[in-house]
Amino acid sequence: MAETTQAPAPRWKIDRVWCFVLALPFVIAVFDPVQAIETVRFALEAMGQTGIFIGFAVLAIGYLKASGAEALLAKAFEGRERRMIVMAALLGGLSPFCSCEVIPFIAALLAVGAPLSAVMAFWLSSPLMDPAMFFITAGTLGMPFAVAKTVSAVGLGLLGGATVYLFAQSPVFADPLRPKQQSGCCGCGPSPFSGVVEWRFWGEADRRAVFRDTVVENALFLGKWLLLAYMLEALMLRYIPSEWIAGFLGGQGVWPVVMGALVGAPAYLNGYAAVPLVDALLAQGMAPGAAMSFVLAGGVSCIPAAVAVWALVKPRVFMAYLAIALVGSVLAGLVWSASVM
Repeated sequence: MAETTQAPAPRWKIDRVWCFVLALPFVIAVFDPVQAIETVRFALEAMGQTGIFIGFAVLAIGYLKASGAEALLAKAFEGRERRMIVMAALLGGLSPFCSCEVIPFIAALLAVGAPLSAVMAFWLSSPLMDPAMFFITAGTLGMPFAVAKTVSAVGLGLLGGATVYLFAQSPVFADPLRPKQQSGCCGCGPSPFSGVVEWRFWGEADRRAVFRDTVVENALFLGKWLLLAYMLEALMLRYIPSEWIAGFLGGQGVWPVVMGALVGAPAYLNGYAAVPLVDALLAQGMAPGAAMSFVLAGGVSCIPAAVAVWALVKPRVFMAYLAIALVGSVLAGLVWSASVM
């Protein structure tokens, strides 16, 4: 419901992540001045090494936004249900759009009767991979891991879509929607999934402005989270004994992979920040399969992704979403573990 009056939007607001990033070296210096300098050096050096990937990623996101490519996402939900599941999983695993932006679009689709199976496929794959995530993952953890995570994201979406498709008449998935659907979150505004695609966007002033604003916004967003993650990585390498990680998440078999998924689900900080942290955990003995299950389970259960589901469906469907994510993450971790042995 529209408000009759609105308070003027603030010209600026304090970003808590940036404040934490700037304050952390000073806090460390109180206890260990040498490590404070080393932490900053490590983070800046790591940012320099991944700078080319960050730059390419933010330009790619800016181009997709300015051209209106997100409007193509709606086409995934047209045609036969099984085709929708496949297309939704593929586009969810490749689209560069945040969970908040997805909520109004998904709400509209569910309201007009789009099958929950296709929506579930998109919901599961969407938080796990996007162009920025791919390049940052490739630059830090290697191209094979980035490709494997992309394939796993699509596979997880297919698993979720197929599960809902096969059990659509079960008590879990029957009548899945909440009585009142929310139309958005985080102040994201109206659905962005409409409009005309214009690949040569630079001929229109409005689209050039979108490109500029998107590049700046994403550069700052990625910059703050990666700086924080690299500083935390330096602290982990310095203060957490590698034998602890190796004993808890290392070794062969199913157990480390399961533990990676169970730890990743509640411990996930941010998809981009998780990449350097996983790099540190691998250096300290984390099993490769556990690393894969960690990033998959954590990505699906992180707050923005989970809120997108919780806001629209009943708790039993939300619990099924988490269960499918956990099972799929463990399976992907086991496959990755076997492939790198």
